[in-house]
Amino acid sequence: MKDSVKSTPSGVFFLYIAHKAFFWYTQTIHFSIDMNILHALTLGLIQGLTEFLPVSSSGHLIFVPHIFGWPDQGLTFDVIVHLGTLFAVVMYFRLVLWRIVKAFFSWKPEQQTDVLKQDRMLGWMLLLSVIPAIIVGLVFDIFKIEFRSVALVAYGLIFWAIILGIADRYNRKLVVHRENVTWKDAVVIGLAQVLALFPGTSRSGITMTAGLFSKLSKKEAAEFSFLMIVPIIAMAGALKVLEFLTHGGEGVTALPLTIGFLASAVSGYIAIWGLLKIIKKWSFMPFVVYRIVIAILILVFLV
Repeated sequence: MKDSVKSTPSGVFFLYIAHKAFFWYTQTIHFSIDMNILHALTLGLIQGLTEFLPVSSSGHLIFVPHIFGWPDQGLTFDVIVHLGTLFAVVMYFRLVLWRIVKAFFSWKPEQQTDVLKQDRMLGWMLLLSVIPAIIVGLVFDIFKIEFRSVALVAYGLIFWAIILGIADRYNRKLVVHRENVTWKDAVVIGLAQVLALFPGTSRSGITMTAGLFSKLSKKEAAEFSFLMIVPIIAMAGALKVLEFLTHGGEGVTALPLTIGFLASAVSGYIAIWGLLKIIKKWSFMPFVVYRIVIAILILVFLV
């Protein structure tokens, strides 16, 4: 059978075309998978690093695909990589979070120590701080309000960089810094977090800015900002999963989602550790400069 095919010109031509078609098919599929993996890995790393640094993670997830010519990854992928950063912060602050959980379920009189009461109060303040963002976020979701403009990202990066710089300078001039968050701080920081719904603002940046203006130490402002991510992303992730089960996803396969999750989790953990080290020795000014430089590059080359 094989010999008879080879003995005719049409058989040779058929095998040649089949070989070329198979080669093109395998190369195309391999190339597409590589690009999907590269796409997911890059955006996952960016999300993990920028979620905890005051440089706007959502902003980077919007303008980076423009640089590489990638299509918008969609909100499903955004939420998945945000869940990766949620995993990172839970692992980093696992001891603090475990103390908070235990405090909520310890109500016996003999268990009511000062430390336990402080942990319980911290838990309530974290829940209080996310209420404004949840309310506004639901409004945005109901009316399908989205802000994914590259120009808006650039202007947001510049404006809130200046505000962060002012807050940093103000905080450094203080003689005394507070090490404990109050109910008033939780409300103020929670209201500030609403602004993070606009790309280019930075959730960590705006909450740390509010903390600095509230006379908290840099460490306390950063740690409270990190802990705030737990309830807000957990709730956002739950809503997105419900939406996915109800209406279906956006065509993103499991492999890129898994890679994005792992990349954001690992890089997020490193970012938390790194930021706490940086602000212990220096200020927030390097991030102010970075935001302005990136915004200028966006306006010059992408808008």
